Amino acid sequence: MNESEKPTAIVAPLRKAVPCPICKRPSAREHYPFCSNRCRDVDLNRWLSGSYAIPVADDEAKADEDDM
Repeated sequence: MNESEKPTAIVAPLRKAVPCPICKRPSAREHYPFCSNRCRDVDLNRWLSGSYAIPVADDEAKADEDDM
């Protein structure tokens, strides 16, 4: 191998490209998993305004009775 010939390397992406959860365009590395700052801000606003909620189990009342 000559000095002018450099070996080529195959570089694998760090993360699998996934669609943006807000607009479904391909995600960008800088804003992963979103495609842009706008979509990131939209998601943050949804969390802060309470649009996203973690479901509560219906058996919560029964769980309180079992603890007593």
